[in-house]
Amino acid sequence: MQSLPSPRLVATDLDGTALRADGTVSPRTAAAFAKVEESGAVLIFVTGRPPRWMGGVAGAVRHRGLAICANGALIYDLHTERIVESHLIDVDVLAEVVAQLRANVSDLAFSVEYEGGFAHESDFRLGGLDRKGIGVVRIDRDALTDRPCAKLLALHPDMNADELHATVHDLVGHLVTATHSSHGGLVEMSAQGVTKATALATLAGRHEVRPAEVIAFGDMPNDLPMLSWAGTSYAVANAHPDVLAAVDHVTASNDEDGVAQVLERLYR
Repeated sequence: MQSLPSPRLVATDLDGTALRADGTVSPRTAAAFAKVEESGAVLIFVTGRPPRWMGGVAGAVRHRGLAICANGALIYDLHTERIVESHLIDVDVLAEVVAQLRANVSDLAFSVEYEGGFAHESDFRLGGLDRKGIGVVRIDRDALTDRPCAKLLALHPDMNADELHATVHDLVGHLVTATHSSHGGLVEMSAQGVTKATALATLAGRHEVRPAEVIAFGDMPNDLPMLSWAGTSYAVANAHPDVLAAVDHVTASNDEDGVAQVLERLYR
């Protein structure tokens, strides 16, 4: 029996999927990524991370390839470490979204991801790499909507992410595309219609790759559009329940190199 051809494009989320819990690329996963590229297939990282968080990942994969960052809003060249394409929320929409959310949801705090940095209100609780302060500034409410941004983030101290996402979508889903990738009360908003799937479809088209020739890996709701678009979809075992219910296959967890386990079978 003849084996099926390996996918021509591999798209993978990073945090919670291809990266281990400590945020590192394991040697096994790095080797699997190298096998994909050595086979002639295209490897694309598709992440909610901003470009300023991509340095360690870029180094681990020897600065090869492109990354879709900020849930599809920014395309980042890992070789040159430059943003090569952006889809931003314009200031009028940004102002309207913030106004609507402030008027209808109490206790929200906001931050914005720009092409070249991050700004937050004083009551926005920083997490992860932002605690280190790299590219991070504090701004007042009036300055929050002064310029276009790649991503608007809303944080609530009590609501969980699923609940807050549903509320945000109902209030401003006609203005922006909302999603989430955390277990806390944090929702991420991109320009209307911008998702991981839209950016991936664009890049795949440039390589003349059809959805049926794509395999995608993810773990959180912000991965769902990409996983639905790809011909073959995988969740890692630690994924959100909605993701586990939506995919074709489930592999081992991120800390067990689940993505690498699949790629090793496909690209020998």
